[in-house]
Amino acid sequence: MSTRERILDAAAEIMRARGVVYATTKEIAQATGVSEPTLYKYFGDKERLLLAVLEERVPGLSRVSVCPGEGDVEENLAELAHAVLDFYQRSIPMLGALLADPQRMAAHRVAMSRHGGGPEKAVAGLSAYLRAEQGLGRIAEDADPDAAAALLIGACFQEAFLRYYAQGAEADAAPRSRAEALARAVVRPLL
Repeated sequence: MSTRERILDAAAEIMRARGVVYATTKEIAQATGVSEPTLYKYFGDKERLLLAVLEERVPGLSRVSVCPGEGDVEENLAELAHAVLDFYQRSIPMLGALLADPQRMAAHRVAMSRHGGGPEKAVAGLSAYLRAEQGLGRIAEDADPDAAAALLIGACFQEAFLRYYAQGAEADAAPRSRAEALARAVVRPLL
């Protein structure tokens, strides 16, 4: 296994156990058996490392490939919703403490923007998909892709949060049937 992969594995485990705010690059480097400068050589800064962990160890929408005009829109949205549910359920423990620290949250927001990341990306990606389906006539012309995307992503976040709240970080994954129900509730009014 490459050094980069070992760093990502250690970072994912430590960030999930301690949260991004309390996980240090020194701790991650030590767990990997590398120096902090080596860690920074691969990732540049802690936020870039976090993005890599989220993209490669806790993939959400990036693990799903749906193409406008292919498959069934409702099934495509269920696939996307299932990926988003999984992503949020696995990332909430990592990111929760950021919300309690306005200064760190502001710095994190700036860093994520600099690296092209942030929570708004999921809504924008889903909205673009829905807009493309709308352009193909597969959803209603008067539908609002931005609102539908926000509703589905928000519902997935809420479901993941409730699972985390009730069962903790080791909560059972949301079943595919839950993603299907959320997708159905959002897509049927669009058809």
